[in-house]
Amino acid sequence: MNAPRKRPPMHVLLASPRGFCAGVDRAIQIVERAIERHGAPVYARHEIVHNRHVVEALEAKGAVFVEELDEIPDDGRPVVFSAHGVPKSVPAEARKRRLYFLDATCPLVSKVHRDAEKHHGAGRRMILIGHAGHPEVVGTLGQLPAGSILLVQSEADAETVEPDDREALAYITQTTLSVDDTASIVAILRRRFPDIRGPHRQDICYATTNRQEAVKAIAGRCDRMLVIGAGNSSNSVRLVEVARASGARDAVLIAGARDLGSMDLSGIATLGVTAGASAPEVLVEEVLEALGEDRELAIEEVEVTREDVRFKLPRDLSG
Repeated sequence: MNAPRKRPPMHVLLASPRGFCAGVDRAIQIVERAIERHGAPVYARHEIVHNRHVVEALEAKGAVFVEELDEIPDDGRPVVFSAHGVPKSVPAEARKRRLYFLDATCPLVSKVHRDAEKHHGAGRRMILIGHAGHPEVVGTLGQLPAGSILLVQSEADAETVEPDDREALAYITQTTLSVDDTASIVAILRRRFPDIRGPHRQDICYATTNRQEAVKAIAGRCDRMLVIGAGNSSNSVRLVEVARASGARDAVLIAGARDLGSMDLSGIATLGVTAGASAPEVLVEEVLEALGEDRELAIEEVEVTREDVRFKLPRDLSG
């Protein structure tokens, strides 16, 4: 009888919190409940969250993803707006066509929208800190008349932005940014515009902040950090950046276990693992299972805080 193959040891630091946030969980539930209540198909404008695993699972249940409302027939089927939020023109078009729609916008993104409207109503020029083209930024820009919001993406932008009224100013931010990078940008804006108004609490959501803090707690001990998430997921990409800035020797974004096949893990004694806010826990489990096929894993979960946030479903689906 052959002796069992000896697997080399690997220490895995598992960041906590990780994975789904309350806004993502709510958005997925809205699509699932809509299918249960109304049957298939249920349409969703854009990816409900930025993760192909989630999208494909919802497609298998009867969700149909489209880019714009004009792809949806006038047949009375429900349409769900993604967790990232949409410009005001989108629900306006849906009402004009008498479409039945459900808004899965994360409540924390909705708060940013309300703040933008409040400051605009008070006559303040708005500055939005965020990434051009991201669906959340597109949605936030679309809450106010065109040209009402100036987009600042970097410290360099913050140093050069020139609003037409330097006194009546306010800023808001995308919810999935790097906490540290955003703080640097805000510091520049406050230096240049001392009277600028901002949110009472930072717009960056609790889940983004917590996941970044969890990565910071383990990065300095890691030969490599694996961040499980999609390439178009802002919060996942930020986790890679935070890991590198916080002392990880290397940090890589992976979609899931299949990406491990082409990865050289030789020389990696301590591996960090986390997941972006739109990545389900099953992807983490699959990565650990794949790693354990060739290595003797010693898994240490490092928890920086516990999350108990829950968001209510729309009234139409909560009964």
